[in-house]
Amino acid sequence: MTEASANIGVVGLAVMGSNLARNLASREGNTVAVFNRSYDKTEHLVTEHPEAGFVPASTYAEFAASLQKPRTAIIMVKAGGPTDAVINDLVQVFEPGDIIVDGGNALFTDTIRREKAVRETGINFVGAGISGGEEGALNGPSIMPGGSDESWVTLGPILKSIAAVAEGEPCVTHVGHDGAGHFVKMIHNGIEYVDMQLIGEAYDLIRRGTGKTPAEISEIFAEWNRGELESYLIEITAEVLKQVDAATGKPLVDVIVDQAGAKGTGAWTVQTALDLGIPVSGIAEAVFARSLSSKPAQRAEATSLPGPSSTGTVADPEAFIEDVRQALYASKIIAYSQGFDAIVAGAEQYGWDIKKGDIAKIWRGGCIIRAQFLNRITEAYAENPSLQALVLAPYFRDAVATAQDAWRRVVIGAVETGVPTPAFSSSLAYYDGLRADRLPAALIQGQRDFFGAHTYKRIDKEGTFHTLWSGDRSEVDAVDTH
Repeated sequence: MTEASANIGVVGLAVMGSNLARNLASREGNTVAVFNRSYDKTEHLVTEHPEAGFVPASTYAEFAASLQKPRTAIIMVKAGGPTDAVINDLVQVFEPGDIIVDGGNALFTDTIRREKAVRETGINFVGAGISGGEEGALNGPSIMPGGSDESWVTLGPILKSIAAVAEGEPCVTHVGHDGAGHFVKMIHNGIEYVDMQLIGEAYDLIRRGTGKTPAEISEIFAEWNRGELESYLIEITAEVLKQVDAATGKPLVDVIVDQAGAKGTGAWTVQTALDLGIPVSGIAEAVFARSLSSKPAQRAEATSLPGPSSTGTVADPEAFIEDVRQALYASKIIAYSQGFDAIVAGAEQYGWDIKKGDIAKIWRGGCIIRAQFLNRITEAYAENPSLQALVLAPYFRDAVATAQDAWRRVVIGAVETGVPTPAFSSSLAYYDGLRADRLPAALIQGQRDFFGAHTYKRIDKEGTFHTLWSGDRSEVDAVDTH
Protein backbone atom coordinates (compact mmCIF):
# COMPACT_ATOMS: atom_id res chain seq x y z
CA MET A 1 0.00 0.00 0.00
CA THR A 2 1.13 3.53 -0.79
CA GLU A 3 1.81 5.58 2.32
CA ALA A 4 -0.69 8.41 2.87
CA SER A 5 1.91 11.18 2.94
CA ALA A 6 0.28 14.00 0.92
CA ASN A 7 -2.18 16.53 2.33
CA ILE A 8 -3.34 17.73 -1.11
CA GLY A 9 -3.49 16.25 -4.59
CA VAL A 10 -3.77 17.65 -8.12
CA VAL A 11 -5.42 15.81 -11.01
CA GLY A 12 -4.63 17.14 -14.50
CA LEU A 13 -1.08 18.26 -15.18
CA ALA A 14 -1.30 20.53 -18.19
CA VAL A 15 0.21 23.99 -17.70
CA MET A 16 -2.34 25.30 -15.18
CA GLY A 17 -2.42 22.08 -13.18
CA SER A 18 1.36 21.70 -13.17
CA ASN A 19 1.88 25.29 -12.08
CA LEU A 20 -0.71 24.97 -9.32
CA ALA A 21 0.93 21.76 -8.10
CA ARG A 22 4.32 23.50 -8.02
CA ASN A 23 2.79 26.42 -6.12
CA LEU A 24 1.27 24.08 -3.56
CA ALA A 25 4.52 22.14 -3.15
CA SER A 26 6.52 25.33 -2.57
CA ARG A 27 4.45 26.29 0.49
CA GLU A 28 5.48 25.12 3.95
CA GLY A 29 3.42 22.22 5.26
CA ASN A 30 2.19 20.96 1.90
CA THR A 31 3.05 17.62 0.33
CA VAL A 32 1.44 17.21 -3.07
CA ALA A 33 0.24 14.04 -4.78
CA VAL A 34 -0.03 14.32 -8.57
CA PHE A 35 -1.96 12.32 -11.14
CA ASN A 36 -2.56 12.64 -14.85
CA ARG A 37 -4.47 10.33 -17.18
CA SER A 38 -1.30 10.10 -19.32
CA TYR A 39 1.37 9.00 -16.87
CA ASP A 40 4.17 10.46 -18.98
CA LYS A 41 3.05 13.97 -17.96
CA THR A 42 3.24 12.93 -14.32
CA GLU A 43 6.75 11.53 -14.82
CA HIS A 44 7.83 14.66 -16.68
CA LEU A 45 6.65 16.98 -13.90
CA VAL A 46 8.25 14.90 -11.15
CA THR A 47 11.54 14.65 -13.08
CA GLU A 48 11.65 18.34 -13.99
CA HIS A 49 10.96 19.49 -10.43
CA PRO A 50 12.59 17.15 -7.91
CA GLU A 51 12.67 20.01 -5.39
CA ALA A 52 8.86 19.84 -5.16
CA GLY A 53 8.87 16.40 -3.54
CA PHE A 54 5.79 15.33 -5.50
CA VAL A 55 4.12 12.01 -4.73
CA PRO A 56 3.31 10.54 -8.17
CA ALA A 57 0.48 8.11 -8.83
CA SER A 58 -0.24 6.00 -11.89
CA THR A 59 -3.80 5.00 -10.94
CA TYR A 60 -6.67 6.66 -9.13
CA ALA A 61 -6.47 4.04 -6.40
CA GLU A 62 -2.78 4.78 -5.87
CA PHE A 63 -3.55 8.52 -5.90
CA ALA A 64 -6.25 8.11 -3.22
CA ALA A 65 -3.99 5.91 -1.09
CA SER A 66 -1.28 8.60 -1.11
CA LEU A 67 -3.60 11.23 0.41
CA GLN A 68 -4.11 11.82 4.11
CA LYS A 69 -7.71 11.92 5.32
CA PRO A 70 -9.85 13.81 4.68
CA ARG A 71 -8.48 13.33 1.17
CA THR A 72 -8.42 16.57 -0.79
CA ALA A 73 -7.90 16.71 -4.56
CA ILE A 74 -8.01 19.65 -6.96
CA ILE A 75 -9.14 18.84 -10.52
CA MET A 76 -7.49 20.93 -13.24
CA VAL A 77 -8.91 19.45 -16.44
CA LYS A 78 -11.02 20.72 -19.33
CA ALA A 79 -14.54 21.81 -18.37
CA GLY A 80 -17.53 19.67 -19.32
CA GLY A 81 -17.28 15.96 -19.98
CA PRO A 82 -13.63 15.54 -18.90
CA THR A 83 -14.43 17.10 -15.52
CA ASP A 84 -17.43 14.79 -15.03
CA ALA A 85 -15.27 11.79 -15.93
CA VAL A 86 -12.60 12.67 -13.34
CA ILE A 87 -15.23 13.30 -10.66
CA ASN A 88 -16.77 9.91 -11.32
CA ASP A 89 -13.39 8.20 -11.07
CA LEU A 90 -12.49 9.97 -7.83
CA VAL A 91 -15.84 9.16 -6.24
CA GLN A 92 -15.01 5.48 -6.74
CA VAL A 93 -11.84 5.72 -4.62
CA PHE A 94 -12.73 8.49 -2.14
CA GLU A 95 -14.77 8.13 1.06
CA PRO A 96 -17.38 10.23 2.90
CA GLY A 97 -15.80 13.40 4.27
CA ASP A 98 -13.20 13.63 1.49
CA ILE A 99 -13.07 16.71 -0.74
CA ILE A 100 -13.08 17.04 -4.52
CA VAL A 101 -12.31 20.53 -5.85
CA ASP A 102 -12.98 21.60 -9.43
CA GLY A 103 -10.50 24.40 -10.14
CA GLY A 104 -11.46 24.82 -13.80
CA ASN A 105 -13.71 27.37 -15.49
CA ALA A 106 -16.93 25.41 -15.04
CA LEU A 107 -20.38 26.83 -15.64
CA PHE A 108 -21.80 27.43 -12.17
CA THR A 109 -25.02 25.51 -12.89
CA ASP A 110 -22.89 22.46 -13.70
CA THR A 111 -21.18 22.95 -10.33
CA ILE A 112 -24.56 23.07 -8.58
CA ARG A 113 -25.53 19.82 -10.32
CA ARG A 114 -22.22 18.13 -9.49
CA GLU A 115 -22.23 19.26 -5.87
CA LYS A 116 -25.71 17.85 -5.34
CA ALA A 117 -24.79 14.50 -6.91
CA VAL A 118 -21.48 14.13 -5.07
CA ARG A 119 -23.00 15.22 -1.74
CA GLU A 120 -25.25 12.14 -1.87
CA THR A 121 -22.11 9.98 -1.57
CA GLY A 122 -21.02 11.86 1.56
CA ILE A 123 -18.07 13.39 -0.30
CA ASN A 124 -17.67 17.17 -0.37
CA PHE A 125 -17.57 18.86 -3.78
CA VAL A 126 -16.16 22.37 -4.18
CA GLY A 127 -16.26 24.57 -7.26
CA ALA A 128 -13.35 27.00 -7.01
CA GLY A 129 -12.75 29.83 -9.45
CA ILE A 130 -9.02 30.38 -9.92
CA SER A 131 -7.91 33.57 -11.64
CA GLY A 132 -4.51 34.78 -12.72
CA GLY A 133 -3.64 32.50 -15.61
CA GLU A 134 -0.49 30.41 -15.71
CA GLU A 135 1.56 32.97 -13.75
CA GLY A 136 -1.08 33.25 -11.05
CA ALA A 137 -1.36 29.48 -10.69
CA LEU A 138 2.40 29.29 -10.11
CA ASN A 139 3.01 32.38 -7.99
CA GLY A 140 -0.30 33.10 -6.31
CA PRO A 141 -3.78 33.34 -7.83
CA SER A 142 -7.02 34.89 -6.64
CA ILE A 143 -9.21 31.98 -5.54
CA MET A 144 -13.01 31.92 -5.26
CA PRO A 145 -14.10 28.61 -3.65
CA GLY A 146 -17.68 27.59 -2.97
CA GLY A 147 -18.67 24.36 -1.24
CA SER A 148 -19.72 23.32 2.24
CA ASP A 149 -18.59 24.86 5.51
CA GLU A 150 -17.10 21.47 6.41
CA SER A 151 -14.87 21.43 3.35
CA TRP A 152 -13.65 24.98 4.02
CA VAL A 153 -12.21 23.89 7.39
CA THR A 154 -9.71 21.63 5.60
CA LEU A 155 -9.40 23.50 2.33
CA GLY A 156 -9.17 27.05 3.69
CA PRO A 157 -5.63 26.85 5.14
CA ILE A 158 -4.34 25.10 2.00
CA LEU A 159 -5.79 27.70 -0.36
CA LYS A 160 -4.63 30.57 1.83
CA SER A 161 -1.11 29.16 1.64
CA ILE A 162 -1.00 29.48 -2.18
CA ALA A 163 -3.17 32.53 -2.88
CA ALA A 164 -1.84 35.91 -3.91
CA VAL A 165 -1.42 38.38 -1.05
CA ALA A 166 -2.69 41.95 -1.25
CA GLU A 167 -1.96 44.38 1.56
CA GLY A 168 -1.14 41.49 3.88
CA GLU A 169 -4.31 39.50 3.17
CA PRO A 170 -4.56 36.28 1.11
CA CYS A 171 -6.77 36.70 -1.96
CA VAL A 172 -9.17 33.89 -1.12
CA THR A 173 -12.44 33.70 0.77
CA HIS A 174 -15.21 31.14 1.20
CA VAL A 175 -17.64 32.65 -1.31
CA GLY A 176 -20.71 30.53 -0.51
CA HIS A 177 -22.19 27.10 -0.99
CA ASP A 178 -22.41 24.83 -4.08
CA GLY A 179 -21.95 26.95 -7.26
CA ALA A 180 -21.20 30.31 -5.60
CA GLY A 181 -17.46 30.21 -6.29
CA HIS A 182 -17.79 29.49 -9.99
CA PHE A 183 -20.61 32.04 -10.26
CA VAL A 184 -18.40 34.81 -8.86
CA LYS A 185 -15.51 33.70 -11.11
CA MET A 186 -17.86 33.93 -14.10
CA ILE A 187 -18.82 37.49 -13.17
CA HIS A 188 -15.12 38.28 -12.67
CA ASN A 189 -14.47 37.11 -16.23
CA GLY A 190 -17.38 39.16 -17.55
CA ILE A 191 -15.94 42.26 -15.92
CA GLU A 192 -12.58 41.33 -17.41
CA TYR A 193 -14.18 41.33 -20.88
CA VAL A 194 -15.57 44.85 -20.54
CA ASP A 195 -12.42 46.17 -18.85
CA MET A 196 -10.36 44.99 -21.82
CA GLN A 197 -12.88 46.35 -24.32
CA LEU A 198 -12.89 49.77 -22.65
CA ILE A 199 -9.10 49.88 -22.73
CA GLY A 200 -9.18 48.88 -26.41
CA GLU A 201 -11.64 51.67 -27.18
CA ALA A 202 -9.50 54.20 -25.30
CA TYR A 203 -6.45 53.15 -27.34
CA ASP A 204 -8.40 53.34 -30.60
CA LEU A 205 -9.80 56.77 -29.82
CA ILE A 206 -6.38 58.18 -28.97
CA ARG A 207 -4.71 56.69 -32.02
CA ARG A 208 -7.38 57.82 -34.46
CA GLY A 209 -7.95 61.16 -32.77
CA THR A 210 -4.35 62.25 -32.23
CA GLY A 211 -2.31 60.20 -34.72
CA LYS A 212 0.04 59.08 -31.96
CA THR A 213 2.02 55.87 -32.47
CA PRO A 214 1.50 52.77 -30.35
CA ALA A 215 4.80 53.50 -28.58
CA GLU A 216 3.62 57.01 -27.71
CA ILE A 217 0.27 55.67 -26.50
CA SER A 218 2.17 53.12 -24.43
CA GLU A 219 3.70 56.03 -22.50
CA ILE A 220 0.21 57.46 -21.93
CA PHE A 221 -1.03 54.17 -20.46
CA ALA A 222 2.09 53.90 -18.31
CA GLU A 223 1.30 57.35 -16.94
CA TRP A 224 -2.33 56.41 -16.33
CA ASN A 225 -1.11 53.39 -14.38
CA ARG A 226 0.35 55.75 -11.79
CA GLY A 227 -3.06 57.23 -11.01
CA GLU A 228 -6.61 56.11 -10.24
CA LEU A 229 -6.60 53.71 -13.22
CA GLU A 230 -3.70 51.70 -11.77
CA SER A 231 -4.32 48.06 -12.65
CA TYR A 232 -2.77 44.96 -14.16
CA LEU A 233 -4.63 45.42 -17.45
CA ILE A 234 -3.47 49.03 -17.86
CA GLU A 235 0.06 47.92 -17.01
CA ILE A 236 0.18 45.15 -19.62
CA THR A 237 -1.51 47.39 -22.21
CA ALA A 238 1.49 49.70 -22.00
CA GLU A 239 3.80 46.70 -22.45
CA VAL A 240 1.91 45.35 -25.48
CA LEU A 241 1.78 48.73 -27.19
CA LYS A 242 5.54 49.33 -26.94
CA GLN A 243 6.44 45.88 -28.26
CA VAL A 244 8.10 45.92 -31.71
CA ASP A 245 7.71 42.96 -34.05
CA ALA A 246 11.16 41.48 -34.72
CA ALA A 247 10.27 40.27 -38.21
CA THR A 248 8.85 43.49 -39.63
CA GLY A 249 10.04 46.26 -37.33
CA LYS A 250 6.43 47.39 -36.97
CA PRO A 251 4.54 47.77 -33.70
CA LEU A 252 3.41 44.28 -32.71
CA VAL A 253 -0.17 45.50 -32.28
CA ASP A 254 -0.22 46.39 -35.99
CA VAL A 255 0.70 42.88 -37.15
CA ILE A 256 -1.73 41.03 -34.86
CA VAL A 257 -4.95 40.07 -36.70
CA ASP A 258 -7.78 42.15 -35.26
CA GLN A 259 -10.00 39.22 -34.31
CA ALA A 260 -10.43 38.65 -30.57
CA GLY A 261 -10.94 35.14 -29.26
CA ALA A 262 -13.15 34.09 -26.35
CA LYS A 263 -13.49 31.06 -24.08
CA GLY A 264 -17.20 31.54 -23.33
CA THR A 265 -17.30 32.90 -19.78
CA GLY A 266 -18.25 36.37 -21.00
CA ALA A 267 -21.21 34.93 -22.88
CA TRP A 268 -22.18 32.92 -19.80
CA THR A 269 -22.20 36.14 -17.77
CA VAL A 270 -24.52 37.87 -20.23
CA GLN A 271 -26.84 34.86 -20.54
CA THR A 272 -27.04 34.49 -16.77
CA ALA A 273 -27.67 38.22 -16.28
CA LEU A 274 -30.53 38.02 -18.79
CA ASP A 275 -32.04 35.15 -16.81
CA LEU A 276 -31.68 37.18 -13.61
CA GLY A 277 -33.11 40.33 -15.21
CA ILE A 278 -29.93 42.32 -14.55
CA PRO A 279 -28.63 44.78 -17.19
CA VAL A 280 -24.93 44.17 -17.82
CA SER A 281 -24.82 46.20 -21.02
CA GLY A 282 -21.11 46.92 -20.85
CA ILE A 283 -20.22 43.23 -20.57
CA ALA A 284 -22.71 42.38 -23.32
CA GLU A 285 -21.22 44.96 -25.70
CA ALA A 286 -17.73 43.67 -24.95
CA VAL A 287 -18.83 40.13 -25.84
CA PHE A 288 -20.58 41.35 -29.01
CA ALA A 289 -17.52 43.42 -30.00
CA ARG A 290 -15.37 40.27 -29.93
CA SER A 291 -18.02 38.49 -32.00
CA LEU A 292 -18.06 41.31 -34.55
CA SER A 293 -14.26 41.33 -34.75
CA SER A 294 -14.38 37.63 -35.64
CA LYS A 295 -16.55 38.08 -38.74
CA PRO A 296 -13.84 38.89 -41.34
CA ALA A 297 -15.98 38.18 -44.41
CA GLN A 298 -18.74 40.51 -43.28
CA ARG A 299 -16.27 43.20 -42.27
CA ALA A 300 -14.42 42.99 -45.60
CA GLU A 301 -17.66 43.54 -47.52
CA ALA A 302 -18.77 46.31 -45.14
CA THR A 303 -15.73 48.51 -45.73
CA SER A 304 -17.66 49.99 -48.63
CA LEU A 305 -20.47 51.23 -46.39
CA PRO A 306 -20.62 55.04 -46.10
CA GLY A 307 -19.29 56.73 -42.97
CA PRO A 308 -19.25 60.25 -41.53
CA SER A 309 -17.65 63.17 -43.31
CA SER A 310 -15.81 64.26 -40.16
CA THR A 311 -12.76 62.03 -39.62
CA GLY A 312 -10.03 64.55 -38.77
CA THR A 313 -7.74 64.62 -35.75
CA VAL A 314 -8.65 66.58 -32.64
CA ALA A 315 -7.56 70.20 -32.21
CA ASP A 316 -6.20 69.77 -28.68
CA PRO A 317 -4.64 66.30 -28.28
CA GLU A 318 -3.72 66.67 -24.61
CA ALA A 319 -7.22 67.76 -23.61
CA PHE A 320 -8.71 64.93 -25.65
CA ILE A 321 -6.45 62.34 -24.02
CA GLU A 322 -7.52 63.55 -20.59
CA ASP A 323 -11.17 63.30 -21.66
CA VAL A 324 -10.58 59.70 -22.76
CA ARG A 325 -8.92 58.90 -19.44
CA GLN A 326 -11.89 60.23 -17.51
CA ALA A 327 -14.36 58.45 -19.80
CA LEU A 328 -12.46 55.21 -19.26
CA TYR A 329 -12.63 55.59 -15.49
CA ALA A 330 -16.35 56.43 -15.49
CA SER A 331 -17.15 53.50 -17.78
CA LYS A 332 -15.06 51.19 -15.59
CA ILE A 333 -17.12 52.23 -12.57
CA ILE A 334 -20.32 51.34 -14.44
CA ALA A 335 -18.86 47.97 -15.49
CA TYR A 336 -18.12 47.02 -11.89
CA SER A 337 -21.45 48.40 -10.69
CA GLN A 338 -23.26 46.17 -13.19
CA GLY A 339 -21.09 43.18 -12.28
CA PHE A 340 -21.83 43.53 -8.58
CA ASP A 341 -25.54 43.93 -9.37
CA ALA A 342 -25.32 40.50 -11.00
CA ILE A 343 -23.56 39.06 -7.94
CA VAL A 344 -26.29 40.43 -5.66
CA ALA A 345 -29.04 39.00 -7.88
CA GLY A 346 -27.31 35.62 -8.16
CA ALA A 347 -26.90 35.42 -4.39
CA GLU A 348 -30.61 36.14 -3.91
CA GLN A 349 -31.66 33.65 -6.59
CA TYR A 350 -29.53 30.76 -5.34
CA GLY A 351 -29.51 31.47 -1.60
CA TRP A 352 -25.82 32.34 -1.27
CA ASP A 353 -24.45 34.61 1.45
CA ILE A 354 -21.88 36.42 -0.69
CA LYS A 355 -20.05 39.26 1.05
CA LYS A 356 -19.47 41.80 -1.71
CA GLY A 357 -16.68 43.67 0.06
CA ASP A 358 -14.77 40.41 0.54
CA ILE A 359 -15.04 39.65 -3.18
CA ALA A 360 -13.50 43.02 -4.05
CA LYS A 361 -10.71 42.29 -1.57
CA ILE A 362 -9.73 38.96 -3.10
CA TRP A 363 -9.66 40.54 -6.57
CA ARG A 364 -6.93 42.99 -5.48
CA GLY A 365 -4.15 40.51 -6.22
CA GLY A 366 -3.45 37.48 -8.37
CA CYS A 367 -6.32 37.95 -10.82
CA ILE A 368 -6.50 39.62 -14.23
CA ILE A 369 -8.72 42.51 -13.07
CA ARG A 370 -6.58 43.29 -10.03
CA ALA A 371 -6.50 47.02 -9.41
CA GLN A 372 -6.05 49.58 -6.66
CA PHE A 373 -9.57 50.70 -7.52
CA LEU A 374 -10.95 47.58 -5.81
CA ASN A 375 -10.12 49.01 -2.38
CA ARG A 376 -12.75 51.68 -3.03
CA ILE A 377 -15.33 48.96 -3.67
CA THR A 378 -14.49 47.20 -0.40
CA GLU A 379 -14.79 50.52 1.44
CA ALA A 380 -18.13 51.28 -0.23
CA TYR A 381 -19.71 48.00 0.89
CA ALA A 382 -18.15 48.25 4.36
CA GLU A 383 -19.79 51.66 4.76
CA ASN A 384 -23.14 50.53 3.36
CA PRO A 385 -23.62 46.74 2.97
CA SER A 386 -27.11 47.25 1.48
CA LEU A 387 -25.91 49.67 -1.20
CA GLN A 388 -28.49 49.63 -4.01
CA ALA A 389 -25.85 50.11 -6.72
CA LEU A 390 -22.10 50.55 -6.50
CA VAL A 391 -22.25 53.77 -8.54
CA LEU A 392 -24.40 55.29 -5.76
CA ALA A 393 -21.58 55.08 -3.20
CA PRO A 394 -20.25 58.60 -2.46
CA TYR A 395 -16.77 57.95 -3.87
CA PHE A 396 -18.07 56.57 -7.16
CA ARG A 397 -20.89 59.11 -7.43
CA ASP A 398 -18.34 61.91 -7.09
CA ALA A 399 -15.93 60.25 -9.54
CA VAL A 400 -18.61 59.96 -12.23
CA ALA A 401 -19.81 63.50 -11.55
CA THR A 402 -16.27 64.74 -12.18
CA ALA A 403 -15.85 62.63 -15.32
CA GLN A 404 -19.25 62.83 -16.97
CA ASP A 405 -18.71 65.94 -19.09
CA ALA A 406 -15.53 64.43 -20.53
CA TRP A 407 -17.33 61.10 -20.98
CA ARG A 408 -20.09 62.75 -22.99
CA ARG A 409 -17.61 64.67 -25.15
CA VAL A 410 -15.77 61.45 -25.97
CA VAL A 411 -18.93 59.57 -26.95
CA ILE A 412 -20.19 62.51 -29.04
CA GLY A 413 -16.83 62.78 -30.79
CA ALA A 414 -16.75 59.04 -31.45
CA VAL A 415 -20.22 59.17 -33.03
CA GLU A 416 -19.32 62.17 -35.17
CA THR A 417 -16.13 60.57 -36.48
CA GLY A 418 -17.38 57.00 -36.81
CA VAL A 419 -15.10 55.43 -34.20
CA PRO A 420 -16.90 52.43 -32.66
CA THR A 421 -17.15 52.74 -28.87
CA PRO A 422 -19.83 50.22 -27.87
CA ALA A 423 -18.66 49.86 -24.26
CA PHE A 424 -18.15 53.60 -23.65
CA SER A 425 -21.50 54.41 -25.27
CA SER A 426 -23.57 51.69 -23.61
CA SER A 427 -22.09 52.48 -20.21
CA LEU A 428 -23.09 56.12 -20.58
CA ALA A 429 -26.57 55.12 -21.78
CA TYR A 430 -26.97 52.84 -18.75
CA TYR A 431 -25.87 55.65 -16.43
CA ASP A 432 -28.39 58.04 -17.96
CA GLY A 433 -31.11 55.39 -17.83
CA LEU A 434 -30.36 54.65 -14.18
CA ARG A 435 -30.55 58.30 -13.14
CA ALA A 436 -33.60 59.21 -15.29
CA ASP A 437 -36.68 60.26 -13.33
CA ARG A 438 -38.92 58.75 -16.03
CA LEU A 439 -38.26 56.20 -18.78
CA PRO A 440 -40.14 55.36 -21.99
CA ALA A 441 -40.95 52.00 -20.42
CA ALA A 442 -44.38 53.49 -19.69
CA LEU A 443 -45.08 53.61 -23.44
CA ILE A 444 -43.71 50.09 -23.91
CA GLN A 445 -46.02 48.77 -21.20
CA GLY A 446 -48.92 50.57 -22.87
CA GLN A 447 -48.03 48.88 -26.16
CA ARG A 448 -47.84 45.49 -24.45
CA ASP A 449 -51.25 46.02 -22.94
CA PHE A 450 -52.66 47.03 -26.35
CA PHE A 451 -51.50 43.97 -28.31
CA GLY A 452 -51.37 41.34 -25.56
CA ALA A 453 -53.45 42.52 -22.59
CA HIS A 454 -50.31 42.40 -20.45
CA THR A 455 -51.75 44.99 -18.01
CA TYR A 456 -50.07 47.97 -16.37
CA LYS A 457 -49.82 49.79 -13.07
CA ARG A 458 -50.58 53.48 -12.45
CA ILE A 459 -48.56 56.16 -10.70
CA ASP A 460 -51.60 57.57 -8.89
CA LYS A 461 -53.24 54.53 -7.28
CA GLU A 462 -52.63 50.94 -6.25
CA GLY A 463 -53.63 47.97 -8.35
CA THR A 464 -53.21 46.49 -11.81
CA PHE A 465 -55.19 47.66 -14.82
CA HIS A 466 -56.07 46.93 -18.44
CA THR A 467 -57.59 49.19 -21.08
CA LEU A 468 -60.27 47.63 -23.30
CA TRP A 469 -58.47 48.70 -26.48
CA SER A 470 -60.77 46.76 -28.82
CA GLY A 471 -63.90 47.92 -26.99
CA ASP A 472 -64.89 51.25 -25.50
CA ARG A 473 -61.32 51.86 -24.21
CA SER A 474 -62.44 52.08 -20.65
CA GLU A 475 -60.03 50.94 -17.92
CA VAL A 476 -60.76 47.87 -15.83
CA ASP A 477 -59.10 46.14 -12.88
CA ALA A 478 -56.92 43.23 -13.95
CA VAL A 479 -54.63 40.49 -12.70
CA ASP A 480 -50.95 41.40 -12.99
CA THR A 481 -49.39 39.66 -16.02
CA HIS A 482 -46.17 41.68 -16.26
